[in-house]
Amino acid sequence: MSRWRVAVLASYAASGIAFATWVSRLPAIRDGLDLTPGGIGLLLMCMTVASFVSISASGLIVLRLGPKLTTRIGSSMVGAGLVIVGIGTSIAANPLVVAAGLVVLGLGTASWNTASNVEGAALERALERHIMPHLHGAFSLGTVAAAGFGAWAAAVQIPVVWHFLMSGLVVTASVVAAGFWFRAEKTAQATTTFRPSETDTFQDPSTGPLPVITPGPDAGEGSTPAPLDNKRLVALAWRDRRTLLIGVLVLGLALAEGAAGDWVALALADGHGQSDAAGAVGYGVFVTFMTIGRFTGAVILDRFGRVLVMRWCSATAVVGLALFVFSPVPWLAFVALAVWGLGASLGFPVGMSAAADDPVHAAARVSVVSTIGYGAFLCGPPLLGLLAEHFGILHSLLAPLVLLVVSFFLAPLAGKKKASSVEPSQAR
Repeated sequence: MSRWRVAVLASYAASGIAFATWVSRLPAIRDGLDLTPGGIGLLLMCMTVASFVSISASGLIVLRLGPKLTTRIGSSMVGAGLVIVGIGTSIAANPLVVAAGLVVLGLGTASWNTASNVEGAALERALERHIMPHLHGAFSLGTVAAAGFGAWAAAVQIPVVWHFLMSGLVVTASVVAAGFWFRAEKTAQATTTFRPSETDTFQDPSTGPLPVITPGPDAGEGSTPAPLDNKRLVALAWRDRRTLLIGVLVLGLALAEGAAGDWVALALADGHGQSDAAGAVGYGVFVTFMTIGRFTGAVILDRFGRVLVMRWCSATAVVGLALFVFSPVPWLAFVALAVWGLGASLGFPVGMSAAADDPVHAAARVSVVSTIGYGAFLCGPPLLGLLAEHFGILHSLLAPLVLLVVSFFLAPLAGKKKASSVEPSQAR
């Protein structure tokens, strides 16, 4: 069990390293390509489109290949994408090469992150206690380390290509090695059959019992029930009202986190008049306090419950984000980043836990909530870039406030839900 937990933690941490590596050097990428905020937004859109294609299919990919193989393939693609982005920035100085690298990076990141959440949910159920905040805390630790290294690399002017090459190798090697201790396996295929005398569920290591289709009244005598195949499992999850609303709940807090990830460094540099290195430090402040929130989150959740914690997170993120935008002096903007980071800290991990309450549908529902939540990471930053073109970088960051308010009112949906069996009418 301890090796399994360390392996999952390593996967989350490596994902954080990959994310913060290119985010912390976004000002350098902008300068190397001589791009406007709108140009940066369009460049990020390339990653968005690729990631959205990958995240939309991630549920089926993970159910088909299993979390282990999916994370290995995804992390390898991310490592390759980082190298291509570095080459496009430092050697070719060509936006098209950078765009191609972001496409590869996006395709790998989306499915990898969904697989990590499915594996993490399986680990949490096996341990029977809250650990999702710790897992996402490992992601944040990875971003803190990578943001710190990125700030140093920017200060001493290390070429982006060498920075990204080193990070890409670390990310790929660590996840491929960690995959040896993953335990959740891919679900059984729909071709599995049952005898009439058997029970109507079977146990899967990653998702728990899978529902089966009970023959209807028109079924012939001797008909045998068949388990739901992967497509039907995902389709059922997309039709579940609670799952969709949990996705919207996560969407607001994920957008607050994603907006900070892609735009804080530039906002400090262009909006608050700070250097590129100070911009990387500011992002480091944000992820540091987000990490603190996640590693204390398990205790807070055990004491106050998901609903109150999610309301606190939404309200705190609103305060921090607004304070950052309207801060009259730079030092107050750094304080605001700390508040903002604490508010955004638990939205995603709590959403994953809420989606995985019912082991019957855990893998499919986690993939659905991941898809909606990552939609904020993917679509939000490019759209904020287009808003920044007209209203400035700082004021464009006010857009996530609307969804944070929605998240506040949807917080009751994160409450603990008992596992339930699937009725025949749902399965057909």
